[in-house]
Amino acid sequence: MNQIAIQGDGVAASCCAYLLGKAGVTIKLQPLDRPRLPAILLGDHALALIRDIFQRSDLFQDAPKIRKRMVAWGAGSNVQALDHSAVVISEELLLKELSPKLALKDSNIPPDWTIFASRPLPTPVEEHPFGSRMASAVAVQLKDKSDPAACWIESLEDGWLFLIPDSPGTAWLLAVGSAPSELLSASRVIREQIAGAQPVASKFPAYPRIVSPLCGDGWLACGTAAMAFDPLCGDGTAHAVREAILASAVIRAAANDDVLSHYQARLTAGFRRHLALCQGFYASGGDSPWWRRELDSIQQGIAWCDRRLAAHGDFRYQLRDFDLHPLR
Repeated sequence: MNQIAIQGDGVAASCCAYLLGKAGVTIKLQPLDRPRLPAILLGDHALALIRDIFQRSDLFQDAPKIRKRMVAWGAGSNVQALDHSAVVISEELLLKELSPKLALKDSNIPPDWTIFASRPLPTPVEEHPFGSRMASAVAVQLKDKSDPAACWIESLEDGWLFLIPDSPGTAWLLAVGSAPSELLSASRVIREQIAGAQPVASKFPAYPRIVSPLCGDGWLACGTAAMAFDPLCGDGTAHAVREAILASAVIRAAANDDVLSHYQARLTAGFRRHLALCQGFYASGGDSPWWRRELDSIQQGIAWCDRRLAAHGDFRYQLRDFDLHPLR
C-alpha cells in the first residue's frame, strides 16, 4: 500500500491519520476549511475513547466540567436534576489537540485509497436526510445565580433549547426548531438562566442524515461525510471516533468487497441506533405538528436502515484492539 489520502481535518480525519500513520501507512492530508462548532460537550465515554487512541491520559483535564444536567422535557414538565460528567471544549481546541503530530510525507504518488472525512464526496452518492430541523448557536451571558457546572435542556412547542456553560458567566445556547428569540420567549426554565444574548453566531442542520453508498472503488466515507447526528443525543463525536477506528481497520485489512460490505453494515447499524435514541426523545418532547413531523421523519429513517441491514445480512467481522477479525 503506497499511500492513503484523507480529505478533511475533523475528529474522524485526525483519528484516521493517527491510527494509519502509527501503523506505518503513508498519509497525505487534504484539509478543507469549514465553520467550527463553538462548544462541544464531551462525555466520559467519548473522552476516554479519544485519550485511549492518542495515548494521552491528561487530555482536556483542565477543560470546564459539567456535573449536572437540568432537564425539562415534555409539555409542562418539572425540572429534573440528573448527574452528568462531561467537559466543554470548542471544536477548534479539540482539533488542535488531535491534529496529527506525525512526520507526513509530501508525495505526488496517486493514493491507493481516499478516506473522505469531509465533503465533497465522489459521485454518484446520495444523501438521505431524516428531518428538516435547523439549529442556531448563540453566545449568551448567564445570571450570577446560574451554576457554571450545570447544562440545561428544555423542550418547547416548536423546538428545544440546550444551554452549555463554557466558562463562569458565559454559555452557548443551542436553539433547534424555531428562531432562538421565539424559543426563549416561550421558555419557562432556560430563559431564567440568561442575562443577555448575542446575535446568532452560526446556523446548521440538526437532522440526522446518511449517504449511500458509504464506500466504493478506492474510497470510503467517514465521520460527518458519512453521516451526521442530531446534537440532542450528544453521541456525534464518540461515533465519529468509532467510525475512524473501523475505517482504519478496513483499510489495513485490504478493503476487499466483503470487508467494505461489513463497513457499510456497521455504519448503518450505528446510524439506526442513533435514530432509535432520537425516537424516544422526539416522541416525548411534545405533540405539536413540529414534533410529530420530525418524529415521523425519524421513523422513516429507522425503516430505511432496517431495509439496508436486511440486504447486508449478518456481520462477518469483529473489531479487536483496533484490528478487524473474521467471525469464522
